[in-house]
Amino acid sequence: MSSIYGPMLYLRHVELLRDAVPSFGSYPFNLPVVRTLDRLAFQKQVTFLVGENGSGKSTLLEGIAAAWGFNPEGGTLNFSFNTRASHSSLYEYLRIAKGVKRPKDGFFLRAESYYNVASYIDELDEEPGAGNRIKDSYGGSSLHEQSHGESFFSTFVHRFGGQGIYILDEPEAALSPLRQMSLLARMHELAAQNSQFIIATHSPILMSYPGAEILLLKGESITPVALEDTDHYTVTRAFMTNREKMLRELLGDEPDPL
Repeated sequence: MSSIYGPMLYLRHVELLRDAVPSFGSYPFNLPVVRTLDRLAFQKQVTFLVGENGSGKSTLLEGIAAAWGFNPEGGTLNFSFNTRASHSSLYEYLRIAKGVKRPKDGFFLRAESYYNVASYIDELDEEPGAGNRIKDSYGGSSLHEQSHGESFFSTFVHRFGGQGIYILDEPEAALSPLRQMSLLARMHELAAQNSQFIIATHSPILMSYPGAEILLLKGESITPVALEDTDHYTVTRAFMTNREKMLRELLGDEPDPL
């Protein structure tokens, strides 16, 4: 998915219409990363948004997804349910620049509202005269009949079809480390099929995807960073390589043997 000009991306950049913002003193525009946002460009097929809790990455990702046309609670472009209107108005003030090619597929996955997506699919399939079952595109069984992690992975494997834009908010939330590595392999298959990913994550495993751009949201800045320079990587590595010392510092005494 490239040309002489670089990757052929479906989403090239997103721009905040600053002159239209009603007030930078109220949510979500008072978030430091939004308050200073001008234009956020995407350079690679896989982009990670990383940062501490409260940095604004999920709010920004939600705004991008809604500006594209996805349901703020998640799902495909055809999903229009509204369980609880908790999303911000950020998307109304974002202008997105699309690439030359249009995607044939797309999905917005939010870990926190995935239950609602699964319920909506079941409701549609139970309607009289529904026709082809939507759940067949997700592995054939109700996502509620699978574990949280299994339902996530069924979506990645069965529903994501390639040539798509996939916006994922903390997809690792229900996945074991082994499943996260399997997700990396699935992402690689889909990237080879001309797909673009924008992912908010805390997972160093996912961030290790080769050739991806990692954007660190910290305070008022969004800065490209190497995996090894993220707190997610350095803290995890320090803990696992010197577990006893870290536990003593955290717990203040010698941990009891398990």
